[in-house]
Amino acid sequence: MKITVIGSGAWGTALSLLLLENGNDVTLWSFFEKETETMKATGENPFLKGVPIPASLKLTSDLSCVSGADAVIMATPSFAVRETAKRIAPLLSKKTVIVSVAKGIEKGSSLRLSQVIDEELHGANIVAALSGPSHAEEVGRKIPTACVCACPDIAVAEWIQDLFMNERFRVYTSSDIIGVELGAALKNVIALCAGCCDGMGFGDNTKALLMTRGLTEIARVGAKMGGRKETFAGLAGMGDLIVTCTSDHSRNRRAGLLIGAGMDPQEAMKQVGAVVEGYYAAASGFAMGQKYGVEMPITEATYNVLYNGAPLRETFTALMTRAKTHEIEESWL
Repeated sequence: MKITVIGSGAWGTALSLLLLENGNDVTLWSFFEKETETMKATGENPFLKGVPIPASLKLTSDLSCVSGADAVIMATPSFAVRETAKRIAPLLSKKTVIVSVAKGIEKGSSLRLSQVIDEELHGANIVAALSGPSHAEEVGRKIPTACVCACPDIAVAEWIQDLFMNERFRVYTSSDIIGVELGAALKNVIALCAGCCDGMGFGDNTKALLMTRGLTEIARVGAKMGGRKETFAGLAGMGDLIVTCTSDHSRNRRAGLLIGAGMDPQEAMKQVGAVVEGYYAAASGFAMGQKYGVEMPITEATYNVLYNGAPLRETFTALMTRAKTHEIEESWL
């Protein structure tokens, strides 16, 4: 198959190598021509150090590389998805399947990324999403990993499954693209909070509390928006939440560590040196809760710390001393 991966960050590069390994004709596109030249000269991506790029992987900064592709993998940061989709729209064949692999919600519109892509392509192409507990650093090193591919057309999800799947990268399929994308985006908020807990010196009990109740509110708003509750117990929900909240690879957790230790949120994101999707997802998640009338106390608290300057420790204490309630709320199940 002819495949173009749009976005040469660590994740786009790792997936390019995986797809190349599976016998496909793969081109990796970078927004920055200098970045393309660096990868050609050094044989590796500075965002994925120690992982060699073989000569058979085509590297370019020319967007015409999407023409005639069987699949285009959208691996740009969430803030660049709309503009990139707009630019490739006139170059695509209608037979090309689009696979969104970024994890985020569009700022302002609160649209899922597959919706953003679909808007810019005017519904001309099928759009799917691939997500799960999958650090690029580990996929690039061929560490066993599993993801889920979601598309309302399950036959397309199964076709994408065949593209990606091999003995070290397992892919499951789902028709619940809403649940898969929301789980992928909103867990970044909880991962940022998990980092804050570590930065403040809290322990495993605190992190388990945060992750469990965080997943509850993700599932709560996800179900309200049309996702299936069981999706949030799977790879794109619980699985991705676990890996992002506990791993040193997680940019969201690293930013949270700095904030928890007392650093200003903006300075923390600069220090991380890459996109911290949880920062943007906190605003989108807060807006979703307001729009759909869903209680999301952890997301709301995170929003207030990041955007309104609320003091972190006092905010956490307020969460712990909220009014008593039942653990399982039948109203949203």
